[in-house]
Parts: sequence; structure tokens; C-alpha cells
Amino acid sequence: MAIEFKPSQGPTLGVEWELQLVDTHTRLLRQEAKEVLAAVPELSDGPRPKAMHELMQSQIEIVTDICHTVPEAVQDLRKTIERLRDVVEPRGIALACTGTHAISDWRDAVYAPVQRYTELVQEMQWLAWRIQTFGVHIHVGVSDRDKVIPMINALAGYLPHFLALTASSPFWGGQDTGLASSRAIVFGALPTAGPPHLLADWAEFEEYMETLLRAGTIRSIKEVWWDIRPHPDFGTIEIRMFDGIPTMREVGMVAALSQCLVTLFDQQLDRGYTLPLPTAWVVRDNKWRATRYGLDADIIIDDRGSTAPVRDVLYELQRELEPIAERLGCAEELAVMSDVLEHGCSSERQRTIVAGGGTLQDVVDATIIEFAEDRFVTSNPNREPTHSAS
Repeated sequence: MAIEFKPSQGPTLGVEWELQLVDTHTRLLRQEAKEVLAAVPELSDGPRPKAMHELMQSQIEIVTDICHTVPEAVQDLRKTIERLRDVVEPRGIALACTGTHAISDWRDAVYAPVQRYTELVQEMQWLAWRIQTFGVHIHVGVSDRDKVIPMINALAGYLPHFLALTASSPFWGGQDTGLASSRAIVFGALPTAGPPHLLADWAEFEEYMETLLRAGTIRSIKEVWWDIRPHPDFGTIEIRMFDGIPTMREVGMVAALSQCLVTLFDQQLDRGYTLPLPTAWVVRDNKWRATRYGLDADIIIDDRGSTAPVRDVLYELQRELEPIAERLGCAEELAVMSDVLEHGCSSERQRTIVAGGGTLQDVVDATIIEFAEDRFVTSNPNREPTHSAS
């Protein structure tokens, strides 16, 4: 089975951000994506919509055009959000984003009126019923098909880095799950989700996809929801490991991190280097550690089982990537990693509010403020002064 990969011109960027529709009175999710999208046909209609349905009516996915720099992608997202605000605010709806909504019950969700989602629910049943989850996906362009699989293998070693920085779903249905990212468990339960298979080359990827299609496991390669996957039609690698991200600053951060890593690996391949190939058990174990502990995880750093705090590993990674970020024009966005390491990822910030006597409604309020004002809220917004990372 031949799968055509349409090469990109350099490490282009595309960002997909799944937003929550939150009732400003009850703080619960509002199942009104259909009505909101109908009110912005200039965003939702046409061959390349900027705002579209996701699985549930409680969410709207916004997407950028093909961008070349992180600041360009951020500005693209801002324009779409500004237009959506014009529509949702008069309806008593606020926009927010975390991997799960702290208090809404997935059993109250309404499915989007999209045929492929109807088919997904019919096939997956309970696994799909629960997916009232939110994430951010970053596409980075790759110029050569033969670089894609080695890059995905190397990027698999960074799953805990991606998740620890963005873990934002400690609460599920009004309860603390004890996890930094319950979304990683809920979405990861789908049979074709999870860490990417570590394959040898593009030919083996084609053979594997053909086998899945022949077996009836999938009907399209788009039904392979790996944490990192090739997107042949776009000519990109799509990194899907990020939890829902509440601030634009953090979205810019993960876009910068993704573009820098792909650029680094592209340069290493051009110089004749062999990219790192993590073992499958380390990839799985490290993803679990980040799912459970977020930025407090100790992750495995070699095949012998040596470990290091993920915070320390992230500090070193940021320093390593700074020269590349300067050349790509995203040094400011990459530097937000330091702010997250100082103030905590979203799951930590949410739990801090509860530990200080706040309710889960206060947590929802904090996420609304973080999204609207693009700053980190580290205390109860309804009782104490808030603090922001600058």
C-alpha cells in the first residue's frame, strides 16, 4: 500500500486548539457548538474552516492556516478567538481550555452532528461516550518523507516532556483523580491511541497501515490516533500528546518546543546522524509517569533504568534548544517553559486553588481567567489576589 507524503517547505506550523464552551452562570459546559459555529460562517464554512466541530457539542476546535513562525501562528489563533468571543459572550458563554472540565459530567454531553463522529461512537461505545476531553495538536512540516519515521521515533522519547508541561486534567466529573492528566487515560483507552509504534521506515509504516485496513481495525489511516503520528496529506508530523492548554502563552510554548525539536532532528539527519530510538517499554513507562505525576515525575533517561526529575530534564532541554529557537524566531515563546517550571503546569495550579480552600467552581473560574487574560492564576480568583507569570 503506497501512502503519498506531500512534503512541506521547511518546518511549517499548524495548531489545533480544542476549546471549552462554559456557562458563565453555572460554570458547567454548554452543549452549543452547533449554534456558535452557525453564527460565524466566515470561520466555520468553506474548504479550510478556522473553527469546527469536535466530538462533543461542548467544544469547538480552532485551527491556524499554514504558518512559518510561532508568532504568526499565535496571531492567527488570536484573531479567531476574538471573533468567537463576539458570539459567545452575549450568549453567557466563556471560552476556556483544560484537558478535562473539573465539574461537568461526561454523561451530560451531546455529540456533534458529524457523520464520522456518529460512526466513531457507534463503533467504540463506552470508550467514545466518555471523550469529553480537550487537547492541543501541533503540526510541524517535514521536507522529506524518509525523515518522518526516524523523527517520530525520536520524538516518542519526549512524550513525558510534552505531557508534564501541559498536564491540566486532574479532575474528572467533580473528583480529584490523583493524576496530573486524566485525559491521557480517557483518550488513551481508544484501541488505536497511545504511543506511536516504533517502526523502521516509511515502507514499514505503509505495510502496517495496510495490515490494519485489511484486518478491519481501521477504515482510514486518520483513525490511528497515536500521540505522535504522520499526517501525509499535510506533509507534517502531528504531536497530539499535549493536554488542553489554558493560556496562549503556553500554546506558543509547545509550538516553539515542537518546531525546535523537529528542526534539530532535521539538521541531525542532514549531517548523517542516526536519531535516538527509545525502547518501547521506556516510552510507555515514561508516559505513565507524566500522566500520574506531571512535573513531579522522575522519568527514565536510559535503557538501564536510570532516572532524573523531569523538571531538571526540561531545564536542560530548554537550554539546548535556545540557539535553534533564536534562529526560528520563537525564543520568547520557548522561554515560557521556565515560567511553567516556576509556577507549575495547569494541574498544579488547579490543585493549589483547592488546597487553599477553593472549590472546583473556583477552579473553573481560574481557567476562564487564564484563557481570557493569558496569565497564570495561582490562587483562588474569588478570594485572594491572583498572581501571573510575566
